[in-house]
Amino acid sequence: MTRGILDTSTIVDLPRVNADDLPDEPLITTITLAELTIGPLVARTDHQRAARQSVLQQAEATFEPLPFDAQAARAFGRVAAALRSSGRKPQARSLDALIAAIAISHGIPIHTANPDGFASIDELTVVPVRRIDPAMGAAPSGVG
Repeated sequence: MTRGILDTSTIVDLPRVNADDLPDEPLITTITLAELTIGPLVARTDHQRAARQSVLQQAEATFEPLPFDAQAARAFGRVAAALRSSGRKPQARSLDALIAAIAISHGIPIHTANPDGFASIDELTVVPVRRIDPAMGAAPSGVG
């Protein structure tokens, strides 16, 4: 049975991702839960707010998030150093870097619809999750 952390992009797109790209045991982090709580608060329309609130409530009901703990904090230092040495600014990807640190500290891969957000983090295993094009019934080419 494979375990994997679903990042925020994957949770938001969950109805539109290829299920074959998901782990048998999907997990989320407290960072993803925090990101999801922002969505309804910054929505511009009632429809958008309701949709984002629905995603948040589903995540809260489905997952017990992995915390950012002392072990993740130590991993975060390595993640930030790896981003910096590759020329990327850790601050620009701070939430992804925190999610990556939790994944590294648990030895669990990240399943993401946005693999570029986790580029240059050597210790991290990233599993790209393809979005499904509803009109085509398959992932569009070039989507990773």
